[in-house]
Amino acid sequence: MNCRRPLLLCYMAIGLALLVILMGAWTRIMDAGLGCPDWPGCFGQLIVPASQEQITLAQHRFGGIEIDLFKGWVEMTHRYMAASLGALILLLAFIGWRRRKEPGYPVYLSFMLLALVMLQGLFGMWTVTLKLLPPVVTIHLMGGLLTLTLLVLLASKLRQLGLSTRKRSAGWGLRLAVIILFLQILLGGWTSANYAGWACNHWISCMEGQTDELDFRSGFSLNFNADQNHQGGTLPQPARAAIQMTHRVGAFVVVAVMLLVSITSLQVKNSRKPAILLLILLMLQLAIGGANVMYGVPTILAWSHHLGAVLLLLCLLWLKFSYELGVRDG
Repeated sequence: MNCRRPLLLCYMAIGLALLVILMGAWTRIMDAGLGCPDWPGCFGQLIVPASQEQITLAQHRFGGIEIDLFKGWVEMTHRYMAASLGALILLLAFIGWRRRKEPGYPVYLSFMLLALVMLQGLFGMWTVTLKLLPPVVTIHLMGGLLTLTLLVLLASKLRQLGLSTRKRSAGWGLRLAVIILFLQILLGGWTSANYAGWACNHWISCMEGQTDELDFRSGFSLNFNADQNHQGGTLPQPARAAIQMTHRVGAFVVVAVMLLVSITSLQVKNSRKPAILLLILLMLQLAIGGANVMYGVPTILAWSHHLGAVLLLLCLLWLKFSYELGVRDG
């Protein structure tokens, strides 16, 4: 079965999905999520207002709001990239429909991706219209990671078409590792959405000399004012500190699980390279996380921490598929 064309499109979609996720992280870090206060355009236009006449008209339409052209372009670039990804996934779904009668072709997965990217479009809109409401921002982030994961799964299934080898499970260890990493990234997304990365500057006690208790109830409450602008965060310091410390505890759990699956996978054929790379990425991510605490979450380190999380996920998926191949061939 010839799957060269859909596989090439799938690889392109994986690369673009990675860029969309990283651009979304950059948008949050640069406080550009509301660089365009409307959706899908920017101040009523398809592109960011450029001329003085367009800027004056946009300010008149939006109540004299200050227009930051840089933030507007950051936000719109993210939207253009996301729309391009949606077009690629639509094309993959169309190919899946045309090849729906071919045995083993992942038609349902192709349409699941299409449904997910359409849902992502809605959450992208709500992220803007609900003024960066933390639950919406976090779900939007996780939707992006799930899109990337399903694209990797689609590529794996397309590569397996026509192979005579019987697929076996990678076992509970790697599956559990993927789930735990997803939960940790979810915590990271909640931390970012609530601007809690700056909440602690000390490894043990959060804030050196701090006497306030951590407020877990407020930190993980979903009760937000939907009419309020949430850029910069609205939670009190004890709530943000609770989020930050929970994310740190999660990091230690992730390290323990990743070490276990990496060391175990080193003994399986075809999985040694991804296992070694996973260990390297894990150590780098720990170092970047520590540097963020020490230096007050500077822009480049914050973005690098997002990048590290996505690379860990991709490497873990690579390890899972390689482990299965090693089990089959070993």
